[in-house]
This record gives sequence, structure tokens and C-alpha cells, in this order.
Amino acid sequence: MDAASPQERPDRPPTRTPAFQDVPTEPIRIPGHPSAAVPEIGPAIAAGPRAVIGTSSVSLFPLMLGGAEFGWNLDRAAGFAVLDRYAELGGNALHTSDRFGAGRSEFILGQWMASRRVRDDIVVACRVGGHPDNPGLGSVNLVRAVEASLERLGTDRIDILYLDAATYPLESLEDALATAEWLVETGKARVIGAFGLTADHLVEARILSSAGYPRIEVLDVPYNLMRRTDYEGDLRLVAGAQGLAVTPSHALEHGFLSGLHRSKLGAGQSARAEQLTKLMNRRGTRALKALDAVAAELDLPHAAVAVAWLLAQRGVVAPIVNAVTPAHVDELVSGVGVRLGRWHRAELARAVDAPVFPRMA
Repeated sequence: MDAASPQERPDRPPTRTPAFQDVPTEPIRIPGHPSAAVPEIGPAIAAGPRAVIGTSSVSLFPLMLGGAEFGWNLDRAAGFAVLDRYAELGGNALHTSDRFGAGRSEFILGQWMASRRVRDDIVVACRVGGHPDNPGLGSVNLVRAVEASLERLGTDRIDILYLDAATYPLESLEDALATAEWLVETGKARVIGAFGLTADHLVEARILSSAGYPRIEVLDVPYNLMRRTDYEGDLRLVAGAQGLAVTPSHALEHGFLSGLHRSKLGAGQSARAEQLTKLMNRRGTRALKALDAVAAELDLPHAAVAVAWLLAQRGVVAPIVNAVTPAHVDELVSGVGVRLGRWHRAELARAVDAPVFPRMA
């Protein structure tokens, strides 16, 4: 992470806030005439399309910027550049987890919101339950996890609190929802979401909501053109019946659907490279060729086509995407306003669904 601190004044020691050692403590002012109106602090969050989450009052840009790269591949300065560009394009929804970068992702997002003074304009979505310090969704650990995330984010509330049941076993959904109810009542969370819950869990949760427990409004599930079995099936049927807003993660399948990775040799040596090489088979080749054709016809980046495909799926309101440069943000956001035609969707589906026949001897 970038350890640079604000410039110190010689006439007094620098003032620091305990939670954010790198947040500028002086107002950020745009140069201009001294008599001019006080300018806006930080980049403006432009008006853009918004999708309402379930029965709540939370509305967000139909593309959530994920925080998985912050504190891992992106330091503070690089992360701020990505966040600034996303906000300039109208984005207002940030997604993170208490286990991304061992909490560093939340620190960087919190520092950015504080330095740009945009907390009230941002929808903060956070998964909790996966950090080894407070593992699982038991009542005590869940409260501790939320408190820790709030401190790292430098805020008093999480707008969408995803209950992470994928990292550690879920012992009692009722206890988790009872604790979530307290978190909502105390203002620490606004909307409850789920990650790693099965279709049966969602049915149980809806029954519990009829008894007064908070309703699950959002579903985070790994889903994209190449990875469809996690969501399509019983989970999609239940989510549709319950009117859940779906915010699919892994929208580009570890970057494969960006079209930039074509060979195992070029993938490099890393955990992500290992994930990419598993996709470099005949099915993956067909998918990339179909993306090539659609992207060329619509004059769009491959990543934008992958985003548009997700937004065309029933129930999907905002895919979760990761970006490492402002240029990546531009590519991803360009897919928000795209409507794929029936032919485009059919070509993409045919590419990934076609049976793979064994080679003849």
C-alpha cells in the first residue's frame, strides 16, 4: 500500500484521524477566483441509471465496482484512480468483503470515501463472515465482524450487508437472521443480502421473514457466460419467485471474458493464471470466438459484452466487476447501456452450450 502521507506544515504537527492515517485533513479545493463559490470537494458522482434493490429504498448504478483488487494488486494511489473514474462515470456502488486483502480493501475504500467526502452518495456493499478473526455467521462473530468492517470503512453503516455462508459452514440461519435484525434495528446495516446460500436456505429465510426476521433482498452468486451452473437452476427459480435482486460476482471469470488471455503461455504463473488455464479449452475457444464476433459487430470491448450479457439475464440488477486501471472502468461501464439482440444472445449461448465430442481415432 502507498504509505505517502499529507504534506506536513512546519508551523504545527499534522493532524491525523485514528482510522485513516493517510486521509488528507485539509479541504481539497479547486483553483479559481477567490470570490468564486466554494467548489465541490472531490469528484462529482454524476447522475446515472439506478436500479432499486428489492423492496428497499437503496438504489444503485447497474454495475458495482468490486474491491477484490484493492490492497492486493492495487495500492492506495492506483485504487483511488480507479475509484475516481468509476464515480466520474456515474457509479455509486462499491462491493467489498472483510476478507479481501485481509481487510486492506475496506481501508482503501474507506479512505477514498473520506478524502472525497462522498459517503452519503455511495452504496457500500460488504460481505461478512469470511474473515478468520471472526469466522462464520454465529451471533457473536457476526457482530464483531460488522463492527470491524465499519471501523475499517470509516462509516457507521453498511448499505448492503451480505451474509457470507460460503467460507465457513452455516450453523443456524435463524440465528444469523436474528443477529441481522439487531444490526438493522441499530442502523449498522440497511439491507440484508446473501452469499453462498442454497435454494433451500433462501426458502427457509423467506419463511423466517414471515415471522418477523429481516427479509433477504439481494443475492450475490458467482455467475457469468462461462460459469452458469452455480446460479441457473433451483437458485434462479427461487430468487425469481422471491423477487431477489441478483448482483453476480466473477462477472469476467477471472478476466477470461475480457478476451485478453488466449494462450496458456501468456497467462503467466500465478493463482489467477491457473484459473485461466483451466478455461483455455475448446469450449473457451468457442466462447472467445463468439465474443469476438459480437464485440466487432457492436464495436464494444469484450468486457462490455460480458457485462451486457449478464444484465440481459432475468433478475440481474448489477454485476460486480473488478478493474485495475481507469481504462478498464471505461470498458466495463460501456456495457451498461447495451442491449444485446436475440441473435447475439443465441450466438453466445450456442458457443458455450455446444456439446464437445471426443476426437475420432
